[in-house]
Amino acid sequence: MVKKTKKDIKDNIGAEAEAKAPLRTEESKTQEVQDDQTLKLQEKVKEAAENYDRYLRAIAELDNYKKRAVKEKADAIKYGNETLIRDLLPLVDNIDRALKHAETSCDFEAFKKGLAMLHAQLICSLEKHGVEAIDCASKAFDPYYHEALMQVVSTDHETNQIVDELEKGYLLNGRLLRPSKVSVCKRPDDGNQ
Repeated sequence: MVKKTKKDIKDNIGAEAEAKAPLRTEESKTQEVQDDQTLKLQEKVKEAAENYDRYLRAIAELDNYKKRAVKEKADAIKYGNETLIRDLLPLVDNIDRALKHAETSCDFEAFKKGLAMLHAQLICSLEKHGVEAIDCASKAFDPYYHEALMQVVSTDHETNQIVDELEKGYLLNGRLLRPSKVSVCKRPDDGNQ
């Protein structure tokens, strides 16, 4: 048997330690990589959860916005004429007063004057809301703004000129609301051609 000295034992332990050291280093490096990957995975899972939460909140917010927009649109349709009606209510009050006065009075001229005032008040209220009458007097017939109800033979007017306005037409903010109903001139010599 060979006697081992302390120096031999230390060297032997040092050699074994050196032999095992690279293994431990590789194991520790592998463990560190795994730990690092686990941390990164946990961060990504947390980030995904936060993104999913934001997504759910955004979807809920969009849904609430859609519901609010539908309600606002319904209210706008339901109450959109509120200002026009509010402007017409004094006209209704004045008509009521005129009718009450007509029951007790026989003055036709005063009634006629009151009716003209009511008409002017109504036209003023409508103009305030963008309604304007179409002017047809002695104009050429325009199928976009006029509806011909009849032709009148006349030598006093040009062909296709409006002779008479039977019912007024109106525009609402420049867009046709109702065409004017008119009679249109037809020259007597036009039929011979």
